[in-house]
Amino acid sequence: MSIGHTLLGLLESGPRHGYDLKRAFDEKFGHDRPLHYGQVYSTMSRLLKNGLVEVDGIEAGDGPERKRYAITEAGITDVEQWLGSPEKPEPYLQSTLYTKVVLALLTQRDANVILDTQRSEHLRMMRTLTDRKRQGDLADQLICDHALFHLEADLRWLELTAARLGRLAQEVRR
Repeated sequence: MSIGHTLLGLLESGPRHGYDLKRAFDEKFGHDRPLHYGQVYSTMSRLLKNGLVEVDGIEAGDGPERKRYAITEAGITDVEQWLGSPEKPEPYLQSTLYTKVVLALLTQRDANVILDTQRSEHLRMMRTLTDRKRQGDLADQLICDHALFHLEADLRWLELTAARLGRLAQEVRR
């Protein structure tokens, strides 16, 4: 996820302080991985330097000054281009799980144990996401569906790999 583009998109509704941006980000996108304040301010500093935001006002308080940021026309154009460009599909050709299976076979370990352990972990995560999806709003349901579909694809790969494990063992040991 592009933090900079996401913060720019949030600024399109109007100027905000860094604290407000963090809160909006966490509410909409950061359920599982909230944004750190340092990341918000370093990102805003970079966006300011690149002319994508401007300081709309500064308020003095008990602590440090609070800057209110506003998106510039260049920032709006940048968000528009980002939204219009497709995301590169993740082919997962360098899968850690695949590496573990091959290394287990190369070192005469039982790769079925790795596949079974991973299958259990995937099923546990799917139960967790399904519960979250049942209790969540539409946005939560959609992000959970996205994750569940990926986990289902992983489970299909685990089953296919288990079915081909004998052949794979022969090939990697040559």
